[in-house]
Amino acid sequence: MSAENKLSPAIAKVTARIQERSQDSRDEYLSRLAEAEKRGPRRPHLLCRNLAHVSAASPRNDKQRIVGENTRGNLGIVTAYNDMLSAHQPFETYPETIRETARAAGGTAQVAGGVPAMCDGVTQSQPGMELSLFSRDVIALAAGVGLAHDCFDAAAFLGVCDKIVPGLVIAAATFGHLPAVFIPAGPMTTGIGNAEHAQVRVRFARGEVGREELLRAEMAAYHGAGTCTFYGTANSNQMLMEFMGLHMPGASFVNPATPLRGALTRAAVRRVLELTLRSGSYLPAGRVLDARAFVNGIVGLNATGGSTNLVMHLTAMARAAGVILTAEDFADISAAVPLLCKVYPNGVADVNQFHAAGGLGFVIGELLDAGLLHPDTETLAGRGLALYRREPKVGADGELRYEDGAAASLDENIVRPVSRAFSAQGGLRYLRGDLGDAVIKVSSVKPEYRVIEGPARVFLSQEAVQAAFERGELNRDCVIVVSFQGPHANGMPELHGLTPSLNLLQQRGHRVALVTDGRMSGASGVIPAAIHVSPEAARGGLIARLRDGDILRLDAEGGRLDVLAPSDWRARAPVQADLSGHEFGVGREMFRSFREHVGSASDGAAVVV
Repeated sequence: MSAENKLSPAIAKVTARIQERSQDSRDEYLSRLAEAEKRGPRRPHLLCRNLAHVSAASPRNDKQRIVGENTRGNLGIVTAYNDMLSAHQPFETYPETIRETARAAGGTAQVAGGVPAMCDGVTQSQPGMELSLFSRDVIALAAGVGLAHDCFDAAAFLGVCDKIVPGLVIAAATFGHLPAVFIPAGPMTTGIGNAEHAQVRVRFARGEVGREELLRAEMAAYHGAGTCTFYGTANSNQMLMEFMGLHMPGASFVNPATPLRGALTRAAVRRVLELTLRSGSYLPAGRVLDARAFVNGIVGLNATGGSTNLVMHLTAMARAAGVILTAEDFADISAAVPLLCKVYPNGVADVNQFHAAGGLGFVIGELLDAGLLHPDTETLAGRGLALYRREPKVGADGELRYEDGAAASLDENIVRPVSRAFSAQGGLRYLRGDLGDAVIKVSSVKPEYRVIEGPARVFLSQEAVQAAFERGELNRDCVIVVSFQGPHANGMPELHGLTPSLNLLQQRGHRVALVTDGRMSGASGVIPAAIHVSPEAARGGLIARLRDGDILRLDAEGGRLDVLAPSDWRARAPVQADLSGHEFGVGREMFRSFREHVGSASDGAAVVV
């Protein structure tokens, strides 16, 4: 039986539905790629003064290759480097490594442009978080500015974290006639254990430890260069890039400044230069980013218990490539895909331990064998996702080689085969009901907390929730509702600052849940949280009609979010929130047009696609 014949009927059905729905938009997209391919590399057609500007600052040998006809290709580097964001600090030295590797391969490389890289770890619970989601679209626009010089044969994207990779993928799809490679920097080494770190936060919320001890714990967790080691949005991004074929196999979770990290980077540069139009093995990014690749990404998201943020991001990324995803697609894939991983906050292990236990190569292999992934996709490494089962190693010459990946998990507390999955369904669920649509991450929520029914406590900000908690008003069973947190209202900040208090309420024996039109984090914890409620309150969503005491039922197992009482709640006038405090400060005034024109969370909360 061929690999294609083994494909799960459920996955095949969803894929066919996406392809049918997307046929017109995808055909239009591919026709644009075909026109660009027919036109060929633009650089030889630039005017002499254009070419002079392109090459003016380059070394002499590079200059001759850039303006001449014999270059293997000119690689445009789009970098999200800054040295405040730990995951991106290693990128400081990457451009020179990439330039040297390109020269040795017969090509050239230039930094096409930089893009902003916002650290959600810094802005959590701060006003700047209201710019965070919009930074994704700014990143796509900034990358577009760099690539619009139209003098590159391929693109290398240096980015890791929450909105950065999705923004760069939108740019890669928009410039889909260019071959593309995503080059990560890897996670920081393991610091304080994630469970111990979380417990210090809870003890601080109880008042048992002071700020000094809390700060010591935070600095022991976030202690060096590289991605944060929990499995939040940043590391979910890295997983996606492997499942979707835009990384070198095994590149995601190799620590910075190691010989293997350097070997992977050099190999990525050589490989993308082999895929340029003038190389004879042309593979543009737009052909990699088809419906099958996005389905594979959604499968990976569910199998690993990844971040809820990627539901919005994948929807926006796909639209940039002419692929239209809906909540139904995510729901049906989640129902068909088992949860294979327990990585904090879904377990106690971090991504370094996950990688050592078998990592993404093992998970991809298991899912391929179970028929839950499209095996025949185009990838950076070549045709077929089986190439991503392999494990990268450093050869005696310091360069990259591959071995067979792990045939079995080395720790089934962290990663398991399909036959012994942690659960039969994926880590995400999709809720429908009286309030509209919502998303919930259940991979770290115990089964006994997946159905919560209780009276509502309604708030218009996370600060108001925290104040009520400190007054002792939430020490009871309740469903906490935080409305006017959507993209149109205030940019849809994450409400991660509520996590310690909500965890503490649950530890005290209360049955609590969160319902919001805002976001939680990729680090969503053990509290059931129905998030991304759409339509949002600021655009007429029924969540704005809720009042204290209304009886809500959140049923993650049945996929429902309903208002049980009173029966006439829909007839109320909606709450009118004063959003003027979100219009100015830390740059929020510059994003007014974004708030006015952003799409709904269910459509990716996008401005540019």
